[in-house]
Amino acid sequence: MPPATWAGCAAVLALGAFVQRATGFGLAVVGAPLLLMLEPRLVPVVLVLFGLTISLLMVRHYWHEIRFDAIGVALIGRLPGNALGVWLLLAAPMVILEKLIAAIVLFAVLVTLCRFKLPVNRITLLMAGVLSGIFGTVAAIGGPPMVLLMHGFPPDRMRGSLAAFFIVTSLLTLATLAIAEQVHLWHFQVALTLLPAVLLGNLVADKIAHRLDRRMLQYASLGLCSAAAIALLL
Repeated sequence: MPPATWAGCAAVLALGAFVQRATGFGLAVVGAPLLLMLEPRLVPVVLVLFGLTISLLMVRHYWHEIRFDAIGVALIGRLPGNALGVWLLLAAPMVILEKLIAAIVLFAVLVTLCRFKLPVNRITLLMAGVLSGIFGTVAAIGGPPMVLLMHGFPPDRMRGSLAAFFIVTSLLTLATLAIAEQVHLWHFQVALTLLPAVLLGNLVADKIAHRLDRRMLQYASLGLCSAAAIALLL
């Protein structure tokens, strides 16, 4: 990877890690459209690896807030969702995948801004799990369907439940992608070189995020990834 491309990817991942640590999710929403422009081979595998990393760092802060009942039902739906996502990755050409990922990003923005009220029950959790599996396998953006249901939770409970959900689903997604021969040694080598940027973004968020207006931070990050997604659609 050329140095300029590496530096751009590192900056994107640091920003995404900062946003996720500060708001509960956002690494893939910010990262996917921008990385597709810089280095498409990083999507989705490297983003899934870093989503797992940030979730492991977060869950230790919020483990006591985790709602295992909600996570369990959604995980059942995640399995067929992963299978459908892998099928799309293998069957669709890259130009179609780029449009699909852009649409997923814009859906994530809509979910975050509009905060639709949906009932939280077994059916909605199962459907959220299926959509999360599709979105997470194609673009590493498995959070929005779950956020759509959980945004009524207290902030710490949502962060803890999402972090626990992402840990399990990231491992499932990596296993699914590996079975489909979409995971290669190159992904882990590049991820190791970019890991310091992700850890730095998480560390900075740990230190200063509580002093920032989270709503303004969220709007700024959503504006950035929306512009990138629209660029992919054009």
